[in-house]
Amino acid sequence: MLSHNLGYPRVGSHRELKKADEQFWAGTIGKDALQKVARQIRHQNWETQREAGIELIPSNDFSLYDHVLDTSLMVGAIPERYHQLLDGKSNKELDLYFAMARGIQVGNLDIKAMEMTKWFDTNYHYLVPEFVKNQKFSRYSDKVLLEFEDALQKGILTKPVLLGPVTYLLLGKEKDEGFVKTDLIDNLLPVYISVLKELASRGADWVQLDEPGLVLDLNDNERLAFQSAYQQIREAVPKIRILVTAYFGALEDNLAVATSLPVDALHIDITRGPEGLAAILEDRAFVESTKKLSLGVVDGRNIWKNDYKKSLETIEKAANILGTDRLMIAPSCSLLHSPHDLDLEKDEAVLTPEIKNWMAFAKQKLGEVAALSKLTGTDWCSDEAYLANQEAIASRHVSTLIHKPTVKERAARITEKDFERLNAFPFRQKIQLEKLKLPLFPSTTIGSFPQTDDIRQLRARLKKGTLTLEDYEKRIREEIISSLRWQEDLGIDVLVHGEFERNDMVEYFGEKLSGFVFTQNGWVQSYGSRCVKPPVIYGDVERPEPMTVKWSAFAQANSEKLVKGMLTGPVTILQWSFVRDDQPRKDTTFQIALAIRDEVIDLEKAGIKVIQIDEPAIREGLPLRKRAWGNYVKWAVDAFRLSAAGVADRTQIHTHMCYSEFNDIIDSIAAMDADVITIETSRSQMELLDAFARFNYPNEIGPGVYDIHSPRVPTVDEMILLLEKALKVIPARNLWVNPDCGLKTRKWPETEAALRNMISAANLLRESVEVTS
Repeated sequence: MLSHNLGYPRVGSHRELKKADEQFWAGTIGKDALQKVARQIRHQNWETQREAGIELIPSNDFSLYDHVLDTSLMVGAIPERYHQLLDGKSNKELDLYFAMARGIQVGNLDIKAMEMTKWFDTNYHYLVPEFVKNQKFSRYSDKVLLEFEDALQKGILTKPVLLGPVTYLLLGKEKDEGFVKTDLIDNLLPVYISVLKELASRGADWVQLDEPGLVLDLNDNERLAFQSAYQQIREAVPKIRILVTAYFGALEDNLAVATSLPVDALHIDITRGPEGLAAILEDRAFVESTKKLSLGVVDGRNIWKNDYKKSLETIEKAANILGTDRLMIAPSCSLLHSPHDLDLEKDEAVLTPEIKNWMAFAKQKLGEVAALSKLTGTDWCSDEAYLANQEAIASRHVSTLIHKPTVKERAARITEKDFERLNAFPFRQKIQLEKLKLPLFPSTTIGSFPQTDDIRQLRARLKKGTLTLEDYEKRIREEIISSLRWQEDLGIDVLVHGEFERNDMVEYFGEKLSGFVFTQNGWVQSYGSRCVKPPVIYGDVERPEPMTVKWSAFAQANSEKLVKGMLTGPVTILQWSFVRDDQPRKDTTFQIALAIRDEVIDLEKAGIKVIQIDEPAIREGLPLRKRAWGNYVKWAVDAFRLSAAGVADRTQIHTHMCYSEFNDIIDSIAAMDADVITIETSRSQMELLDAFARFNYPNEIGPGVYDIHSPRVPTVDEMILLLEKALKVIPARNLWVNPDCGLKTRKWPETEAALRNMISAANLLRESVEVTS
């Protein structure tokens, strides 16, 4: 029985890659220094996995920014706007790579970044491949070969990992009409085959092709693409052993396609699709074949210890039919979605020993995989490691930290009335127009302003005790007032207080809610250099006291303009946390929603007239299979409405969503009944608004007019063009002007320049509409 891993966190145990990337972008280090850090992370990852007892260690799971972008460079799928950066010099590859990821604006060179969206139902973001009719592919980057050779030089024969060709196409977007992206499979395969042949010639034994597209709803043509692709690969590269991985769900109606692929092993996700094992074991053709089955029994997307008893029973069920020699043991998916190492959590005041004993991060999950592999087929009931594991599992089940009867009782008393505003939107809109007195095309930002090093140092010093709370709050008040004056001078209509007191939009609230616990180093990659440190929801959730009222009230008292109260919504808090797995996610979400509802009501009482409840994660929580959508969207929408519905008609409720496809859930977004929704649209050139137009979305909407995830500053004309596109599908009185997302990760100079252009665009549009109306 082989133990193997699908992928490992790539930012480094102390976010070394994040720091190196950002230093490179700032020009303080060069390419060689960046690549040195990258090599050190890869080498440490390989050593960690070897020491843990992993037999098949992956390579090419590392990325400087995004593995889907890496694949686009490998196959030469470089959009035409970047061709001016192609000069045939290998030392320019990195510049091209980051230009595609982030855009570039140097002198007369001004190129937009590629579109970014969520990786399946995770909080990881990938760069969306762009395809044109008759797209040609050719090898451009040899990263996979270089990293395989790098490991060989360290004496490690790795299992190179590639994003599978069909899933790669499924993740992309057609930029022309008249073709379907999977029709490009025959054009794409020669590049993959070329890479696989060269890996084989260099000594690769196993290659992992990730095809999570197999857990999606596929049509007949897409299924045929899988069959055709792997038949061609097998014929062209007969000797290399191929592992196809399907994760994030069960194969279901794609089972026959997956099990019939001419490959050497198939990986399934037992944690997110436990029913999939029984289906495979009932597939006579698979059982009678010689293919190996990789069981993803260790959850790669959560931080709870594996229950050895359940996993060993599952493994032995498969072993009884297939035999242990045909089994492989692995995490459910890449450990990219897990924090790096639980051993780095040293402060018991932050993470108590009792709760820490329930957890496993990426490094510990490697140990679980190796342990399960060794225990299978033994008398594991008396094994020391097994007994210690079961003791930890049992202690969590009986812990008094987890359950709060008063929280459960309040949730049980929720009625349909709790989900409803007093009156429908048309009635509320009239009242809000009268009370708020906002101009046509009101402007706002999404909430946060740049978090400078000085601001971060303030929080760090407060935590260390080298700055008093009084001095800290004095500095925060100064920052808020300064940002208010700057916004007023700029001419923004609805201000924000800047969120200078907040570390992360979820972590900040989790720190103020019961039932949450935090880590010191539990970082995971969200995109590029952006890392988040998700809270851990281990028990029942409630709000002991107001969380944001103090700072919002202070800001509103210091400006005659409207200042938004800023909150994170219940579904996003759930999605961007590591969530308890001992009760339905709906129950946990409703507990959070009640806490947010209390905060919304208190903000209104404090005189806040505009309250934003961000829900950027509501789309990513959508099940991957459409048949399961109905149940999720019902409770997700209800959770938002529960959090927002306690206020009067005059209070304007905003929500914000970003980097998701909304077309397929537009009716659910409308059902949230927010007075205003602000959404990401600039990278897609307002394509997302098509869904809102077709649906005839009734409420107000602020389509983002510039991409905050890129450092480039868009021109006034560029923003006006986007707003004019929006006006074709949105009534003028319902249109807001705002950036795509919060500005926390940006620098002040680019923020000031971009917002200045945004206000100029809004003013010019007002003049134009007033002249023609």
